[in-house]
Amino acid sequence: MNRGRKIGKSVTTGVLIVGFFFGIHELAGSNSAQSQMRIGAVSVRSAKTFDVSPTLISMRGARVATQTSDCAGKACGTSPGDPDADQKSEEAAQLPRITDATAAVEQTSQGKRPPVTLVENFDGLGAGFGGPDRVTNFRNPSDNSLAVGPNHVVQIVNSRLAVYTKKGARYEKSGTVLYGDAPTNIIFTGFGGVCEARNNGDAVVRYDQLAGRWLIVMPIFSRVAPGQYGENGEAPLPGVPAVPGRRALPGQAASPGPAIAPPANPAQLPALAARGRSQTAGQPANQPPPQGTYAMCYAVSVSDDPLGAYYRYAFERTLFPDYPRPAIWPDGYYVPTSTGDDVIQKHVCIADRTKMLAGQPATEQCIVIDGVNFLNNADIDGQQLPPAGAPNIMMATGGTQLKKILNDDGIYAWKVHVDWETPSNTNASGPVKIAVAPYNYLCGGQLTNCVPQPETERRLDVQGDKIMQRLVYRRNGNHESIVAAHSIATKSGAGGVRWYEFRLDKKREPQLYQQGTYAPDGFYRWMPSIAMDKKGNIGVGYSFGGTPNFAGQRFAARLEKDPKGTLSLHETVLVDGEASQTTTLRWEDYTTTAIDPSDDCTFWYVGDYLKKNGTGYSTRIGSFRLPGCKAER
Repeated sequence: MNRGRKIGKSVTTGVLIVGFFFGIHELAGSNSAQSQMRIGAVSVRSAKTFDVSPTLISMRGARVATQTSDCAGKACGTSPGDPDADQKSEEAAQLPRITDATAAVEQTSQGKRPPVTLVENFDGLGAGFGGPDRVTNFRNPSDNSLAVGPNHVVQIVNSRLAVYTKKGARYEKSGTVLYGDAPTNIIFTGFGGVCEARNNGDAVVRYDQLAGRWLIVMPIFSRVAPGQYGENGEAPLPGVPAVPGRRALPGQAASPGPAIAPPANPAQLPALAARGRSQTAGQPANQPPPQGTYAMCYAVSVSDDPLGAYYRYAFERTLFPDYPRPAIWPDGYYVPTSTGDDVIQKHVCIADRTKMLAGQPATEQCIVIDGVNFLNNADIDGQQLPPAGAPNIMMATGGTQLKKILNDDGIYAWKVHVDWETPSNTNASGPVKIAVAPYNYLCGGQLTNCVPQPETERRLDVQGDKIMQRLVYRRNGNHESIVAAHSIATKSGAGGVRWYEFRLDKKREPQLYQQGTYAPDGFYRWMPSIAMDKKGNIGVGYSFGGTPNFAGQRFAARLEKDPKGTLSLHETVLVDGEASQTTTLRWEDYTTTAIDPSDDCTFWYVGDYLKKNGTGYSTRIGSFRLPGCKAER
């Protein structure tokens, strides 16, 4: 095994950011809740552990711990025993009043151009999956993540992963399962510590087109207590003694062998709010806060082969790292996360991409922002780079569900600059409000009963309070675009996809270029994921449903020269649903549209549906190209 294990000394540095509090002038026209946004200090941490793995293909069948988080909150990445435990909204959300300004940007009819033809269309992970390894029960929600490389497609759903062929130079057809399903944490086999020990949900995969590498990010959702895991990430399993020569853990029989030095304990830090939990600031004085830290686990492939070796890193996190949305930028891997559903606090952490691509010691810098909605950082597509040193653009919707502010007329943007040599220069400036047509959260936001289904009273959640991943940056010739999408309430009383294209001006400030709400009928379209090809054409995939339709997957698109604000190609059906989901309101939580790096034209999309008589979700992976976009010869 080509493995040089290294232990990084954990270092935390507090750096006060210039512009600590957001200026009111930057928030002109925003509501009072937005004016509460404030930013904390930068924290810098070295990787607790890092190494290079054996090849992923060689770890097939490895004995992997499948312990999941013990958080009992309402959205722990792996659903609790009662899928709807602690989900407070039992009634369908009340319909908001839709203003004329909101309705003015609705597209209420299908595009006139013919629908795109599917290039690929095959089932992914979920009910009925039959890969070469084993079939398992899939946890809900799916947390559907997809990435595409030169020869492979990689999919992660809640705590499971799979690798498929992609038609091209190496394989004759797409969709053949090469690996999986397997626990997501199989990629951390032999790494030790919590990344190996816990198979967490909410893991996300990206393909770094600039470097030709795969990036997998997996959060750890419950605190790592001092001494909880051994060097190899082992927790005691019933009847299984410790590996000879290794320290037995509590409740585990020892085996003969020379003693080894125990690993250093993680720092004991004050407990902060976990997803779905109250902040510990309100704990009784005689109740000590929990000990230990959370973590974020990274795996960066050594080559463009996802079945090869990976550079692996573990970073401690003091805050609960929920709902990660990784973004690739030339100077770092940007990973915004949320402290929890019951606290209005988010964070963006930036990992040193240059060091991690080389397998060298790396640090992660984190900035905490209070009073802000879910953040998304711009994720670069294509080979045309932003100017050297350009800050990453970060965006969020307005409103605050916890304060029952369920509408806004702006998208809020920050410029995030990271300095690896002098962390005191790292900063997030903003937010600047970008005026857009007013919008109302679809069904009042996240974790609400929303989309009706046939033959059941169970409705589906839509995550209507946030911009959905990915927030995509694309440089096309002399202009730079960012596209975004979210789910909003429509005039018909159902739901539609609000989408935007912003363009950066000479000061690198994002300006609204076009916007639209795709609502061609009275049904629901929600949970969108958007992307742009090298010609400037836009495609967006989303869930479709509403009685009498079972929930399924569709996508719509536009050509770059078409009238602004319209998805001009007729909607295409990727897969129709065949049954209602009755076990839980949770639906996907997020999904992914990705651009194929081989031609920079092909859109790939994945989403959930239920097969006939199904009780758990299946997923469908598809791809399409828009007219006029062809691979360079």
